[in-house]
Amino acid sequence: MENSSKEEYKIQSFDLETQKLLKTALKDPGSVDLEKVSNVIVDQSLEDQIFSREAGRICYTIVQAEAKQTNGNVFRRNLLNRLQQAFKAREETRKRSTQEWVCLVSFICNIFDYLKVKKLPSVLMHKGIVDCLVLQLHRIGDQLEKMNMQLMDELFSLLRDGFLLQEDLSSMGRLLLLEILEFRAGGWSLSETAQKYYYSEVTD
Repeated sequence: MENSSKEEYKIQSFDLETQKLLKTALKDPGSVDLEKVSNVIVDQSLEDQIFSREAGRICYTIVQAEAKQTNGNVFRRNLLNRLQQAFKAREETRKRSTQEWVCLVSFICNIFDYLKVKKLPSVLMHKGIVDCLVLQLHRIGDQLEKMNMQLMDELFSLLRDGFLLQEDLSSMGRLLLLEILEFRAGGWSLSETAQKYYYSEVTD
């Protein structure tokens, strides 16, 4: 089971040509168009919740394979550029489709979770993303949880990891993550004491 988890990736939702492209990118990234690969992965991740959770592992494997093969970072650079574009369009995404927004958040958290392990650039935990994530969870977190409890559990597991393990996260970023963790634990509300604590810290 351990060996199969390392070698098999959930790419059956793609057509055969795209599956071949991804399989080649995983083993021989220098032989394919890595910008096209990153676009395929991001586009699918914004549509498919199951794949958005698998995509982090796929991206990590391609990043590692490219670094080993050519010492390059073409795939990583294109991937992060696409994620930045998706983040800039986050409000339009949220208004258009709650499910797509959840996929975006899940994908960003998964990419961060996998790529930060090897000290790759952690731009995905930029203050703006933390601000956006916390704001949206305040607005619609309870609705999203009712739609998909398992996905919300996975998201908050990643947020706890970010809070505990991300060394270069700002003190304000940590405060925001701690607040949203407590907010959900309290049934999507804060006690009066907690509210005074967090909002006095923010204004100080």
